[in-house]
Amino acid sequence: MNRTATVVRETGETRVEVQINLDGRGHADVCTGIGFLDHMLTALARHARFDLTVRATGDLQVDEHHTVEDVAIVLGRAFGQALGDRAGITRMGDATVPMDEALAQVAVDIGGRGCCVFDARFDTPRIGTMGTSLVGHFFQSFAVESRLSLHARLLAGADDHHRAEALFKALARALHHASRLDPTLGGDVPSTKQVIEV
Repeated sequence: MNRTATVVRETGETRVEVQINLDGRGHADVCTGIGFLDHMLTALARHARFDLTVRATGDLQVDEHHTVEDVAIVLGRAFGQALGDRAGITRMGDATVPMDEALAQVAVDIGGRGCCVFDARFDTPRIGTMGTSLVGHFFQSFAVESRLSLHARLLAGADDHHRAEALFKALARALHHASRLDPTLGGDVPSTKQVIEV
């Protein structure tokens, strides 16, 4: 099964291209123009074991909002496309991940409905050149576009970099578990409806 996808999205504000292989080894080649976002996407690929290439150019002379949002949109679409009809996947996954003093929990259900509940606070307005308010916005946009339910909670933390990184790593591990093929399913769709709408 070839669980890969390439998605390109171009608007008047950004151009984003994402290539993803769900059965990779965690290799990342990421360039968005936003250093902290590159760092988080590299961590996501590594801990989800996805091979990921991201190229983004955006109106950073305005601010970073459009680029972060559109990268999340395109990544979500690519992830959803790579899953295909979602037959045979484990479907649900969760992870609790520490990052020094920070602790984050993420649970996902790749069930065909986009929903995000994000419960985390940050003390500073920015991490590097990325606004901390955009962390939750990234999770929301990704969940909607990949059509999965995502719950993210920050359980502890004092440093905003550690808080955000724990959240992205927990997302990565939850996505890894949920997207794995379950041999006990025999290729069946993991739903009593016998279909996951995509």
